[in-house]
Amino acid sequence: MPFFCGALLAAAGPLGAQELMPGETPGGAVRLPAADRAVLESQESRRTLPCTVTPAKPELGFDLAFHAGYEIGLPLKDLAANGDRLTMIFRVVPEGHAANAVYFAQRVPVPALDGDGRGSASLNGAFDLGEGRYHIDWLMRDSAERVCSFHWGAEATLAPRDRQIALAIPPGAARPFYTEAFRPERPVERERAESPVHVKAIINFAPQNASAASLRPAEIGTLVSILRAIARDRRVARISLVAFNLQQQKVLYRQPAAPQIDFPALGHALRSLNLGTTDLKRLGEKHEGTQFLSGLIAAEVGGVDDGADAVVFAGPKLSMDDTIPPDALKQLSAVKSRVFYMSYNLSPAANPWRDTIGNAVKYLKGMEFSISRPRDLFFAWSEIMGRVRSSKAGATVAGNAASQ
Repeated sequence: MPFFCGALLAAAGPLGAQELMPGETPGGAVRLPAADRAVLESQESRRTLPCTVTPAKPELGFDLAFHAGYEIGLPLKDLAANGDRLTMIFRVVPEGHAANAVYFAQRVPVPALDGDGRGSASLNGAFDLGEGRYHIDWLMRDSAERVCSFHWGAEATLAPRDRQIALAIPPGAARPFYTEAFRPERPVERERAESPVHVKAIINFAPQNASAASLRPAEIGTLVSILRAIARDRRVARISLVAFNLQQQKVLYRQPAAPQIDFPALGHALRSLNLGTTDLKRLGEKHEGTQFLSGLIAAEVGGVDDGADAVVFAGPKLSMDDTIPPDALKQLSAVKSRVFYMSYNLSPAANPWRDTIGNAVKYLKGMEFSISRPRDLFFAWSEIMGRVRSSKAGATVAGNAASQ
């Protein structure tokens, strides 16, 4: 999705969403103006509208999709002062499958520009890919029909050791890049099993830097990707969710067991999070963070028998000096669920020590996984589900043997 930044960002405001071209279907016709089609087909770069295009190499995201894109440089003096509009059209062609080309369009109004037109504007665009090689044909034109075009190749490939990772997009496919982290999840046809799996997710929506005043989009994206990995697993029949913020010592959202996670409702709840404020009643309290956390764990893991087969904690690695008191941990001795912790830690070498949640999970004989790269998320969740399924199968066998 293209967007302005730099000098033009402050004036531009929100932009319209990137969209597939009308009539776009694999192998189907696309309604494209003849002049635009000629530019895309020519494979020659044009500069009647001066601009520079720098492609970005596809990179695997925590959502297990390859993110590709480009950066555009455009002199401000070459933009009309008022009423101009930039139209970007590009197509992504899988190598050897031209009939499956995917076309995208974006229309961007140019705001009124102050000053003498010195400097440049920077625009960025992004799209998602499945594994494979692609050719991209791109153009941008203004209201005076001046054109800037560019053509390049891109390759999205997994490292040999990551071949078993199941990507979110099939090979040879291109899709829009979604900026809305809390968009609804597509319904999943759940696996029919005699002993369905129920997962309880307890997520700390907090920044990596405890002193930060807000969550960065990348941090939100990683935590939401963990939830989507759970939600998309066909082996998970029911999911319950508790979202909290340790800095605010507040439960932000709670969803009882259901086949799907209500992501829009979760996003709406998180909008109330204000990391820049602190309750005055808690300023003088000592150990307030661990008290809240121990109470939350006791209530959601030790005090509630909701039939969860696995309790999965997730969030940034905490930087708390305190630990949960032993007496509080003893209250959890009767926990029947398997417990796991997916610790989001972008710098594991700088912070290798077990944190407060990690200590509690260790006490409960659970497992901790450090999530610093997309591959970590895939392999951690695969091991979690493998252990949960194995545990349930063992319990079923034991129960059948006892009944005979």
